[in-house]
Amino acid sequence: MTLRRALGYAAALPVSAVAAAALPLVAATGGRVRMRDGVIEAAGGVLGPLLTRGNPRFPIDAITLGHVVLAVDTRALESTRRHERVHVRQYERFGALFPFLYLGASLVAMWRGGGAYRDNAFEREARALSAETLAA
Repeated sequence: MTLRRALGYAAALPVSAVAAAALPLVAATGGRVRMRDGVIEAAGGVLGPLLTRGNPRFPIDAITLGHVVLAVDTRALESTRRHERVHVRQYERFGALFPFLYLGASLVAMWRGGGAYRDNAFEREARALSAETLAA
């Protein structure tokens, strides 16, 4: 592991640790938890109803919290993997400040008349970089 990679894990650790606390509940409710390419992926179980019903106007297929990706099911996990990996890298860059920066980017997007998710600078970067990966 390179020093840069180790520093990325350390920076994201506070958020990763909070997300990791939910993993036993995911597994106990029939969900799948596994490590893939240095990222813990969890899908199904309690995550399905929690993510889709958490905000009925905007159900979430997957969400990244540090080095932990939580998804409603394995299909969502597979289809969002490239996009969510960009968010993992964003956590490595900005550490525990990332959730606050993300919220700030959503507020800026709305202030400019855009959508909190669609026009968020971090989401635009994730869409662009995950599309580049597909094109390569």
